[in-house]
Amino acid sequence: MKKRALESILKVALDAFPVVLLNGARQVGKSTLALDNFKNYLTFDDGDLRLYAKENPKAFLKSIDFPICLDEIQKVPTLLEYIKIEIDRNRENGSFLLTGSSNVLDHKESKDTLAGRLCELRLLPLSSKEKNDKPDENIIEKILKREFNLPKKDYSDETVAHILEGGYPEILKLKGFAKELWFKSYIATYIERDARDLADIRDIESFIKFVNILSSRSGTILNKSSLSRDIGIKDVTTDNYLSIISRIYQVTLLKPYFVNIGKQFIKSPKLFFNDTGVLCSLLKINTKEKLLSSPYSGQIFETYIFCELQKHLSYLKESATMYHYRTSDKKEIDFVIEINDQLIAIEVKQSRSVKKDDFKHIIDLQNRYKKSCLGVLFYNGETVMEFNKNLVAIPFGIFL
Repeated sequence: MKKRALESILKVALDAFPVVLLNGARQVGKSTLALDNFKNYLTFDDGDLRLYAKENPKAFLKSIDFPICLDEIQKVPTLLEYIKIEIDRNRENGSFLLTGSSNVLDHKESKDTLAGRLCELRLLPLSSKEKNDKPDENIIEKILKREFNLPKKDYSDETVAHILEGGYPEILKLKGFAKELWFKSYIATYIERDARDLADIRDIESFIKFVNILSSRSGTILNKSSLSRDIGIKDVTTDNYLSIISRIYQVTLLKPYFVNIGKQFIKSPKLFFNDTGVLCSLLKINTKEKLLSSPYSGQIFETYIFCELQKHLSYLKESATMYHYRTSDKKEIDFVIEINDQLIAIEVKQSRSVKKDDFKHIIDLQNRYKKSCLGVLFYNGETVMEFNKNLVAIPFGIFL
């Protein structure tokens, strides 16, 4: 079992709050992490237990020993109200670890958000560092400390391997065709089933078509009208489907960055799948050759970097937010991370070489932005190249 970088944060949260909610996609490793920290564990995937908790929540809570982990809490959202009563009667930190594969706090039946009593954490698929048994190495911290040193070598094959397999723990145990079967089963069993559980989808075929077409848009600015037109559905249905697939943690809508630098900014979010293994499976890509020759290759590499940055930001013990940057005059930067009083502006290039002109939009932002702004370009090369103290090109190998 791979050690998770989030585990130390989870333990701090359990020491500080009576309830911790650990959210994340199906099969991401929530139950494994919970079982490592709790002896008392119950899952609402058990139909009888779920029915008991729904019909007699007071008796259910009296029948269990604390501390307790309750898995798949989104299946019994009304229980949160009674957990609140239990906490208010006997407040003790670390009493409840709740896990969910869709966000129970967004559920219409969740009348109380346990404000002041609950800490919400998100478990993402394994990062490349976690897969390589380096869970304590944080890329964002390395960048902030200017720790760019990397051995000169070709990282391309390993990078591609990490992209194709994604970050779900189960996939690491499989080889060859078994991996393809797992992804197909995951998409059919979990994505489609959880979508049905969340909403009354009358036309599941149109939702499946939506997921497949959406995969070709990962790494692009979201255009709802174009998406609706290509699927043959109304915009309101597209909004509903986007809400569902976001709530089951399969995609993220990355917000645009706004700052007063005399520019008009694009207001639409950028869409990313949260796992490149699932993304490649939807796009029918299962080899290095297919990946590199795919018309979506650049988008997939950008999605991989997004996924990795998102994971490292979630493990960071400082407040930081990631955005995309695009102005109306087509100045575009893939990612902007705002942390403390500085920015990290990030470009992603699939090419094996870089030149200073590749930083032109970052340089434009640096010239207009009054505070510290470090420009980073991740690329498919072998060598770290510092163009000046605020512009550096780093191989994808830094994530491995």
